[in-house]
Amino acid sequence: MSYLLVHGAGMGASCWDRLIPALDAQTVAVDLPGRGRRQDLDLRTVTLDDCAAAIIADVRAAQMTDIVVVAHSFAGVSVPRVLEELSEVIRHVVFLSAVVPPDGTRVLDQIDESVRGAVEESISSGLYSQERGAAQSILCNDMDDDQTNWTLDRIVDDAASLLVEKVDLSGLSVPVDRTYIRLTRDVCYPDELQQRSAALVGGRTRELDTGHMAMVSNPSGLAQILTELHS
Repeated sequence: MSYLLVHGAGMGASCWDRLIPALDAQTVAVDLPGRGRRQDLDLRTVTLDDCAAAIIADVRAAQMTDIVVVAHSFAGVSVPRVLEELSEVIRHVVFLSAVVPPDGTRVLDQIDESVRGAVEESISSGLYSQERGAAQSILCNDMDDDQTNWTLDRIVDDAASLLVEKVDLSGLSVPVDRTYIRLTRDVCYPDELQQRSAALVGGRTRELDTGHMAMVSNPSGLAQILTELHS
């Protein structure tokens, strides 16, 4: 078994660094276009198809099989785009407080109203840039000082176009096991929205008592759930 970790908006592969040591298996953390290993790409041109291509490229390069995909937050709209092409090598998809809006809608339309205004104010010249104070309030509400600073230091700009591009969730029709993990202290993607997304995903539902960045605030707890899914 292997793990493929796909980050959310405003982050890169490094957001998983505190979880990876707790996973006893081959693990690949993807950098979506415009950050990390792919920061040479212009964020203002990135599309959801580009994100899907990056995920597929990393799977092929690492020759991964028997994969558990962990899709965090915004990855709820990028991961479904790869399920058909990678169906032969994916064992399970775990949606971690993942944003899964109705097919054909925009991510921005599904964000909680209390958060949407801050997101819209953070968009300029084709980029989505999170202000440190605002990010702390919605991402770090369950963290100590070390975890908070570690998380905020890893925030990067993202492509604003990804928030307004209509999503294609047809990949959810692929018959693959799936679990939605609801994060019960999440103020970035509140429980009501998580429940809606979980209903669209189908499959099993688990809960973890953390905020939005569970891989930082409780990596051991998240690793335990991931392990239990396949024990």
